[in-house]
Amino acid sequence: MEFRKDDGCDLCEAARLTEWFHEDEICWIAECEICAVPMVVWRWHGTEPPEDHLEHMHVQLARVAGEMLGEHYLDGHMRNIPDHWHTHARPKGGFFGRRRLSGA
Repeated sequence: MEFRKDDGCDLCEAARLTEWFHEDEICWIAECEICAVPMVVWRWHGTEPPEDHLEHMHVQLARVAGEMLGEHYLDGHMRNIPDHWHTHARPKGGFFGRRRLSGA
């Protein structure tokens, strides 16, 4: 599999617009600027990461989300950027992060 980046993709750009919680050669995890929850992003453009990358990303996101949200679920629906793999961790029973819910 050839890994590539797309110059026109916001997630490939990986701009630090919000707080970052993790980064390595496979992924990065930051707070989603729209819904204020941890979001893991594959470093490479596309929608089908290899299985070992998926497992790594899910483990890292679960660690960060557990610390930030407590009970959570993984939401893999790529609503706003459907051509670059990413997954959100959402609080159990909710959609937005605690900061958004509390108005902070």
